[in-house]
Amino acid sequence: MSQPQPSIQSESDVPKPVTPASTYRLQLRPEFPFSAAEAAVPYLASLGVSHLHLSPVLEAVPGSAHGYDVTDHTAVRAELGGEPGLRALGRAARAHGLGLVLDIVPNHMAVPTPLRLNRPLWEVLRDGPDSPFARWFDIDWEAGGGQVLLPVLAGPPGTCALEADGEVLRYGEQEFPLREGTAGLEPTALLAAQWYRPAWWREARTSLNYRRFFTISELIGVRVEDPEVFTATHAKVLELVRDGVVEGLRIDHVDGLADPGEYLRRLRAAAGPHCWVVVEKILARQERLPPAWPVAGTTGYDALHRVDGVFTDPEGAVELAAKYGRFTGLPDWEGTASTCAREVLTGDLAAELAALERQAGPELAEAVRELLIAYPVYRPYPDAPEPAPQALERAASPAGPAAVAGVRELLLRDPAFAARFAQTSAALRAKSLEDRAFYRYGPLLSATEVGGDPGQPAVSADGFHAYCAALARDWPGSGTVLSTHDTKRSADVRARISVLSQAPELMDGLAGPDPQLAWTARQTALGLGEAPEAVPRLAQALLKAVREAGLHTSWTDRDEAYEATVPGYAPAGLDLPPDLAEAARANLLGMALLHLAMPGVPEVYQGAETEYRALVDPDNRRPARFPVEALARLDAGGLPDGPAQEKLALTAAVLRLRRGRPELFDGYAPLTARGPAAEHCLAFTRAPGLLVVVTRLSHRLAAAGGWRGTALPLPPGRWAPLAGMPGARGTSYESGAELAELLPDAPVGVLLRDTP
Repeated sequence: MSQPQPSIQSESDVPKPVTPASTYRLQLRPEFPFSAAEAAVPYLASLGVSHLHLSPVLEAVPGSAHGYDVTDHTAVRAELGGEPGLRALGRAARAHGLGLVLDIVPNHMAVPTPLRLNRPLWEVLRDGPDSPFARWFDIDWEAGGGQVLLPVLAGPPGTCALEADGEVLRYGEQEFPLREGTAGLEPTALLAAQWYRPAWWREARTSLNYRRFFTISELIGVRVEDPEVFTATHAKVLELVRDGVVEGLRIDHVDGLADPGEYLRRLRAAAGPHCWVVVEKILARQERLPPAWPVAGTTGYDALHRVDGVFTDPEGAVELAAKYGRFTGLPDWEGTASTCAREVLTGDLAAELAALERQAGPELAEAVRELLIAYPVYRPYPDAPEPAPQALERAASPAGPAAVAGVRELLLRDPAFAARFAQTSAALRAKSLEDRAFYRYGPLLSATEVGGDPGQPAVSADGFHAYCAALARDWPGSGTVLSTHDTKRSADVRARISVLSQAPELMDGLAGPDPQLAWTARQTALGLGEAPEAVPRLAQALLKAVREAGLHTSWTDRDEAYEATVPGYAPAGLDLPPDLAEAARANLLGMALLHLAMPGVPEVYQGAETEYRALVDPDNRRPARFPVEALARLDAGGLPDGPAQEKLALTAAVLRLRRGRPELFDGYAPLTARGPAAEHCLAFTRAPGLLVVVTRLSHRLAAAGGWRGTALPLPPGRWAPLAGMPGARGTSYESGAELAELLPDAPVGVLLRDTP
């Protein structure tokens, strides 16, 4: 009997690697399920995007507004429409020429209510370390005396009513599994016999013995480094990739994993070479993505920092920092960052620190602490665990060189310690910088953004060009962003705040019993402007800001009397004066154009194709409003009415060009203007048949008398404005043009080279 022959796949049958022309982020939630996203597909296709980027779609805590609290990796979330709804969305997207990108969460799962929604965790709590699911979670059984600490009680255990009911232990609406054979025990013996210990929520800070997401005890870390755990937690997502429903993956918080590089290699092997993969990785300004990672790049916070920074006046930023220091009496950025790191490590992350100190031994405990505080980037990696030299030097001062050398040696020889050190370092950087220091140090709030450097917020034109050239060379498929579900202020709010670096005098005349809050309130109010419901939205954001800053109140130790004063700092009707409003328009359009035309894959956050003013979550996760009618009017020949429609026209014009003529968005070459105002022009070519020019620091430009004969030399050929761009005219140019002529009605321009 003849044996069946293996099928031979032709080259045409092999999926080609996917690199989106652009993505559009949709925040799914029960109020905006798959069906709502499907209804938006025709509009999004007409806007010009190539892929829809969906927030997490697997089963999550009921009612979750974000989906990062996964409860079941094997099922698509029923509240969103389940797997049939997701596949229907995929079919509708493909029918309009669009693909889907999924945001996946490999690092953690929810500790939900009801707890049984997380079946692996439920079984571990019932059956203990012998459970087949025990390998899923980083649990230090020895540290907990053989029990998992569950910080779920509102007060000390003696003050909370816990009672057995059949095979479960009840506490209010929560229930926990009882260990087999323990149901009939008296209360004290019953609790002592379980594989877990219900505890006051405050104990998490010092006694928690499972790895969590940052300081959130309701999110338990998952050990995806275990091949069986990887397979179980990724089977559904990989099925969707294999079936062609999904063409790309965004990997959430890759720094939380024990070995990000090994995880990504395993994911690449399972997903195939055609799947576009980007990682949420926060890079310091001089840090580079590990070149061996099999990914297209990052999700784009590194690009956000450069785009924001090139519209920040360096002299004004220094002046604002001096004013802020005098007015608030607070330390400079380095002092603030160091203080916050020490506070968070020894307070919020005390349990994680204690675990590392136990592993290292008492003689190295101080060095472990000081090395974590001194670490200049988010974390080291298993394939290169060597601490940064500057971290070793800084840590050696208080801890002693011998102890620091001992920790260094331990990192190099003990993979388990190195992994946990790295995971703790990532959590520390995120909580101490993003979630504390960025709220405490605010000379220029537009610079206090994920991946930013508030101590050096400005980026030179040469620095921007160097970054873009490296991106085009090394990571051309990397994601780029300006607004996300995690940004503290949307790009258009930051565009307004950053004009203060050109007019620091607007921060004079402040008063109030809390100078830091008064400063924060004014800048935030100027950024939000006269947006809908501005005052209550501002008050909500300020309350979150003071809790995160931790100067007078906090999430865990609230000063209700102080918090009652916070809404009074939210000024009503505060807006930029006309000259600075015009500068904000230049920033808004310039930032949008750089983002859409620079190397990488630009992502438009829901609603941000038009002017989008949003503050920190939950404000930036409100249901999307799509400017369908405005886009239709522009497409019918209507002229843009104000900055919001100018941004919409610009976004549609460049997105459609990216999708229709992707060959134009290759390579990168800077152009240099000539004349007295040359520093205010940022220009470059791509392909090289595409030319982009934007105005930077326009308020200072106007004060100096405008362009004054400054010209932009053009590469050989005839260059014509891209149709649909704000202010575009029919004039074409050869060899060069004065910028006053090139940009007569708008601060930005896009030119295409005519083909003979």
